Amino acid sequence: MSETTTETLQYRFDGPEDAPILVLGPSLGTSWHMWDRQIPELTQHWRVFRFDLPGHGGAPAHPATAVTEISDRLLATLDGLGVQRFGYAGCSIGGAIGADLALRHPHRVASLALVAASPRFGSADEFRQRGVVVRTNGLEPMARTAPERWFTPGFAAAQPAIVEWAVQMVRTTDPGCYIAACEALAAFDIRGELGRITVPTLVLVGAEDRVTGPGDARTLVAGIPDARLALVPGASHLAPVEQPGAVTDLLLTHFSTAWQDTLAAIPVPPFAPQLSTPVLPIAEITAATPQPDTGTTGRADPYEPGMKVRREVLGDAHVDRTMAASDDFTDDFQELVTRYAWGEVWTREGLDRRTRSCVTLTALVTSGHLESLAVHVRAALRNGLTPAEIKEVLMQTAVYCGVPAASAAFSIAQTVIQEETTPRP
Repeated sequence: MSETTTETLQYRFDGPEDAPILVLGPSLGTSWHMWDRQIPELTQHWRVFRFDLPGHGGAPAHPATAVTEISDRLLATLDGLGVQRFGYAGCSIGGAIGADLALRHPHRVASLALVAASPRFGSADEFRQRGVVVRTNGLEPMARTAPERWFTPGFAAAQPAIVEWAVQMVRTTDPGCYIAACEALAAFDIRGELGRITVPTLVLVGAEDRVTGPGDARTLVAGIPDARLALVPGASHLAPVEQPGAVTDLLLTHFSTAWQDTLAAIPVPPFAPQLSTPVLPIAEITAATPQPDTGTTGRADPYEPGMKVRREVLGDAHVDRTMAASDDFTDDFQELVTRYAWGEVWTREGLDRRTRSCVTLTALVTSGHLESLAVHVRAALRNGLTPAEIKEVLMQTAVYCGVPAASAAFSIAQTVIQEETTPRP
């Protein structure tokens, strides 16, 4: 049996070698430098370990399409350095990594801070559409819109140099790794698992964050038993950059107090602000894990995996509309489609999803079922085909399926591609 090697991450240490380890995780499109303003004070108490996401900040471009995969790479990096137990603070996708570590490796995490984080980041459709935009247009659309996602308007106007520095972090990111990180965020959903995070947790959010705002933060606090909330006034998504002093003070307070039982006690700085009153934990409701329905054939029911793939390929919004429009007359048909087309065929390992999309587009043009073509052009983009590749598929159909059919298909595909590759506000 061949051995599998887990990739490691690009990292740096700051602070005294004999101090407890505090790990800082970055946001999507940034590098470890987003934490620069916190380093002088944090390193008075901790040995700070910062890392870059794959393809970010000049790191090797080895894409990771799941938060768990990035977490595993982080642990492999720390294992190689002999680091076993640590505090962890992460921003946005960095927060998702921290939450995953607390769920799967709670013995490694002494204390946790989730900054601008969420149990589910928007919708899967949103992040997959962002991947389509980057695959088609590169990272420039993401770079141009980063300031409005990351900073309040007043800060962006008053600090153009910092804004340009932040934009350059996006521009220097590897597009393939950015797309993979979008896939990781699209699949991330721990709403049903928050009660299993048992480490002391600070949930920190900019009061004006429009990406993962106070509502997402309150969901985290309500679900995590030992969590408290801190709102940072005058800050948006990148609160550590926009309000560095306030964020540093909150981190100092949290990690100084949360580690008193497990590590050497560190005096709470006299300037540290008060956190909000901890939210009382909601009683955890545990349910037995459902077992796959194998029926009498011994095979697992393909419905759930089929629905998962159907949503990943066609998008939650489309599937939700289709299922909502179903009734007693069509319910059985929708179940058949989910089980047979998506659960039995699209889940097979013989072809990747890009190839299956090519086959599907060709089959729809050949059969004249153009009413379904728009849905599958959109799916092809989500599955990684570029507009140029879709064009070549349709050019091929003109030869073997006829020019009139290909002409109608080009018209439909052109509309969909324009819609999907235009950045959304």
